[in-house]
Amino acid sequence: MALREPQASLRTLAHGVVVNQWRRLDIERAWLDVLTTQPGPLAPSPEERALVLETLCQIDAMPDRLNPRARSAFLLSQLDGLTYAQIGRHLGVSERMVKKYMAQAMLQCLLLAQR
Repeated sequence: MALREPQASLRTLAHGVVVNQWRRLDIERAWLDVLTTQPGPLAPSPEERALVLETLCQIDAMPDRLNPRARSAFLLSQLDGLTYAQIGRHLGVSERMVKKYMAQAMLQCLLLAQR
């Protein structure tokens, strides 16, 4: 299948790679800041650090695998503490639809936990 706009597709792909790299660096910086507050004996080994960093990056990327409405519902619930009814009003959907969105998000969380 030929791309109609190969240059635009390449730009979009490159932008996504750069954004992901910056997000990973932000996560790594935050993790390293936490590590500096730990006493020597409690500090994780380099292998543990790498594993935790990879897990944090996977958690950060999880909402991106959801459709935009499900992502919004999940973030409104988890970060803003809104109820399903409040989320429904905010998104202009029924509470039942919010439950479906949250089920999609929880499935992604479970899949991430199984890795």
